[in-house]
Amino acid sequence: MKEGRIVPLFTHDNPTDAQQVLEAAYSGGIRVFEFTNRRENSFDVFRHLLDVSKKHSDLMLGIGTVLDGPTTKKFIDVGADFVISPIMKLEMAKVCRDHDISWIPGCATLTEIVTAKDNGAEIIKLFPGSVLGPGFVSSVMPVVPGLQLMITGGVEPNEKSITSWFKAGAACLGMGSQLFTKEILEQKDWTLLKQRIQEALKLAREAKK
Repeated sequence: MKEGRIVPLFTHDNPTDAQQVLEAAYSGGIRVFEFTNRRENSFDVFRHLLDVSKKHSDLMLGIGTVLDGPTTKKFIDVGADFVISPIMKLEMAKVCRDHDISWIPGCATLTEIVTAKDNGAEIIKLFPGSVLGPGFVSSVMPVVPGLQLMITGGVEPNEKSITSWFKAGAACLGMGSQLFTKEILEQKDWTLLKQRIQEALKLAREAKK
């Protein structure tokens, strides 16, 4: 995640469209992809994407928007490479630890961040980024040695947004609807999606120099 700098997060109830999005992201340079558990059939779509991703040995495919231990284990059992949550729930930490899978909890306070780190979270999701802002990141980084934050919520694929988060100390950025716009999905313009991802990755590389 630190090397790639951008982690797309996406959900869809159509396996074919989800596959096209994943392939466009990979072609654009993405090597870590989060599929979010927000639809009734997300489990089935995720399993389909796992099958598709097997042809890309350097692609890590994880599940996001997981809220409890049993759901965590359900997705780990089918092959999720990592588990991301919008909340910090310690029962999920234990399941991930027992299966040697990265647990990336969502935190919004310094107490949550430290608790998550103490319970094995190597990368912590800062959510919602739009509310907390880069100033929060730059304030907490000196307090917690070795802190690695993935910012999600409010990150935009433009120079100003990307640069501000990395300058504040972010390790990587999660992007969802700002990348996968309604227009791109409706028009199934996978070429444009690939271009947008390439542009975002270029901005991220330049911001981290």
